[in-house]
Formats: sequence, structure tokens, C-alpha cells
Amino acid sequence: MIAKYKRTPMPNWLRQTLDYLYVLIGAFLVAFAFNLFLLPNNIASGGVAGVSTITKSLFDWEPSIVQWALNIPLFIAGVVILGKNFGAKSLVGTIILPFYVYLTKDMEPATFDPLLGAIFGGMIVGLGIGIVFRGKASTGGMDLAAQLLHKYTAMPLGVCLIFFDGMIVLTASFVFSLEEGLYAIIGLFITSRTIDFVQVGLNTSKNVMIITNQFEEVRRILLNDIDRGVTIFNGSGGFTDEDRKVIMCVVQQNEFSKATQAVKSIDPNAFVIAMNATEVLGEGFKK
Repeated sequence: MIAKYKRTPMPNWLRQTLDYLYVLIGAFLVAFAFNLFLLPNNIASGGVAGVSTITKSLFDWEPSIVQWALNIPLFIAGVVILGKNFGAKSLVGTIILPFYVYLTKDMEPATFDPLLGAIFGGMIVGLGIGIVFRGKASTGGMDLAAQLLHKYTAMPLGVCLIFFDGMIVLTASFVFSLEEGLYAIIGLFITSRTIDFVQVGLNTSKNVMIITNQFEEVRRILLNDIDRGVTIFNGSGGFTDEDRKVIMCVVQQNEFSKATQAVKSIDPNAFVIAMNATEVLGEGFKK
């Protein structure tokens, strides 16, 4: 039996320090990607950064100034109108991102290939925003505008976000070209996928549902041999109307084969359903 020890909770001051560090690092990555990949290739893939890319081309306005000019009023409007406590960390993200954009504006572009710019710019922006989200904050911008639109129109929040990003990409298609608008869509898609990856990570587990006539034996082997907890549901057969026990057990990816083989060794006719579980919190998993 492997001894299990309780993890000492992280002190609040250290947790807060790490959250602010996440915001600072994440915002820098977003600014880095903006100046090295997105802006040089006219890729306006949504958000305030996309607006500043368009205004840079049309009026030669400094992107960092445009981002400050949009971010700060939107943040204030969010606090006043929505009445939510967006928090100091989100305020830091709102202010520090344009500052980083200004600091990195003279860096040499990494590429002038728009496809590479969309792919790698989208990845790094998604990485940065995902890290900021890890710090339980945001970088402001169109997220707040979408919440305001949601409040006054009752449109779903996701639709509001798509509306603003879609308008920016559509505008970019007219200002630059249809091709660059399509590259912007690629960048936007890659950003959203990368954010999901940063939030969820690679720790995919399996949620296994088992219906078996050898209920006690299967329960015992999962508890003792696989060393995983189980949850029992009461069910009934849809055809036979007989009462049945349903076992639910969450296992790590590398334990899945061992668990299913153990179940089948007891009951070859067991009905086993496996589903991906991308975020498992609790004893034996992520704290």
C-alpha cells in the first residue's frame, strides 16, 4: 500500500504573487507575438490587438496607444455598468499589455510569411492568454465589450464574442485583402485551441462506466489492485427492467488498459464505456 500524504496548502501571499507573475509573463508573450508575427503580416485576428493592427495600416497610429485608448475605458465601463469585481490582476493585464507592445515595437519581425505569422503568432498569443487565465485574470479588450453587449441585448456571451471578432476580421478583409482576412481566421482559431491546451494540459484521464454481473469482484479489484476510488449508481435495464449497479471509476491514461483488462478478467461480458476526462480535481489527481 502506497502511503498518501496531504499536500500543504500554498500560502495566500505566494499564490497571489504567482498569479501576478502569470499575468506579467502571459501579457509579454501576447505583445511579443503581436509585434513579431501578427502586425508585420497585417493579421488582425480579433480583439483590441486586431483593431490596433487595422488603425496602424489606415492612420499609422501607434498600436500601443490605440490599445490603451480602448482597454482602459472598456475596463472602467465594465466596473461601472456591470458592477463586477474584475480585480486588480485584470487591471494590471489591461495596462501592462499595451506597455509591453510599446517596449517590443522595434524588435525585428520573425517572418513576413502571413501563414507562418498566423500559425506561430496565434500559438504564442494563445499561450500568453492561457497563462494570464491561469493567473485568474484577463487582458481586457473585447471580452469586456462582449459582456456589455450581452447585458443589453441578451445575446449569448459566446455569440457576442464571435460578433466582435468577426467584425474585426471582416474589416481587415476590406482594409488589407480577403486573403489576409482568411489568415486572420486561421490565427484566431489557433489562438483559441492553444488557450484550451494551456488550460487543460496533457493530463487527460479516462472516466470509465462499468455494468457487470460480477459487481462486488469488479469493485474490489478497482479499489485494491488499481488503487482507484469508485462511485456506485443505481440503474435498471431498459429491456429487462432489472435493477443493476453501475460503477464509475476515473483512472489515469496509463492505468486505463490495466483497469479494463482487470474488469474483463473477472467478467468478459462486462459492458464498459470510456470517456475522456480532461480536468479531474481531487484525491489522487490534480489538487
